[in-house]
Amino acid sequence: MTEIVNFNKARKAAQKTQAKAEAAANRAKFGRTKGEKQAQALERDKGVKLLDGAKREDR
Repeated sequence: MTEIVNFNKARKAAQKTQAKAEAAANRAKFGRTKGEKQAQALERDKGVKLLDGAKREDR
C-alpha cells in the first residue's frame, strides 16, 4: 500500500525548507560579526572626532 500524503503539510514543509535556505544565504551575504561592527563604529567615531577637531569657530 502507498502512504497517504497531506498536501498542506507537504507544501508548508517545502516552504519552510526554502525559507531556511534563503535565510542562510542572507546571513552569509549581509551578516557581519560583532568585531566587524565594533571596528566600523570605531572608524566612524575616529572620523567624526577628526572633523570636529578641524572645525573653525566664528566669533
